[in-house]
Amino acid sequence: MPRRAGGLSERHKKILEFLEDYQAQFGYPPSIREIGEKTGITSTSVVNYYLDQLEKNGWIARESHISRGIRLLRPVPWRKQVAARFSQAVEAINDMLRIPVIGRIVAGSPVPVPPSDFNYFDAETSIHVARSLLPAREKGDDLYALEVQGESMIDAMVNDGDIVIMKPVNQANNGDMVAVWLDDRDETTLKYFYLEGNRVRLQPANPTMKPIYIDDPSVVRVQGKVVMVIRKVAEVAA
Repeated sequence: MPRRAGGLSERHKKILEFLEDYQAQFGYPPSIREIGEKTGITSTSVVNYYLDQLEKNGWIARESHISRGIRLLRPVPWRKQVAARFSQAVEAINDMLRIPVIGRIVAGSPVPVPPSDFNYFDAETSIHVARSLLPAREKGDDLYALEVQGESMIDAMVNDGDIVIMKPVNQANNGDMVAVWLDDRDETTLKYFYLEGNRVRLQPANPTMKPIYIDDPSVVRVQGKVVMVIRKVAEVAA
């Protein structure tokens, strides 16, 4: 293990320069492995050793248990020519919100979902969304994301494979697009919600599909409300 220097070694400087360049270019931090590859360090534990030193000396901040959880706290002073780009990158990173993708939701006729459905994706699966794109009243701290399966909401611009950003709620207003669990069927679905007298109407946004009527509202458990839709990028044939 290399001996800790009183100041910044050349390797410390290379790491800082790479962090600055990478953030400026991509708008998010590099991984531990990418840092090692760029600076010629073959061991991730050695990379972590240098990062720990830089954190203790106030150059970076690290978020544990988060992939790419490294933030450069100030411009590299010997590289003034990139200071402006760095500032812009830091501003963009601070505006980004990491939202976990926790499973799939059916936008079609409800289908049985095993208990593990909402844990289908691994713990590292997430998307990054600019806070400025969220509704003004949403802080985003409790949001989660679901991948849509089915085409019952296509007229609402929600297609198969899209990602919906959900706010956890247990009640809905008429016209809200919500994820609901139907206790009597052990089924889940994504639909518009309407409470009509003593029954619930779950309305698709697809003229070829019929609404679902639930005579006992107590079996309808609202789990989340859609606050944003992220469209799947269509693949272009070669």
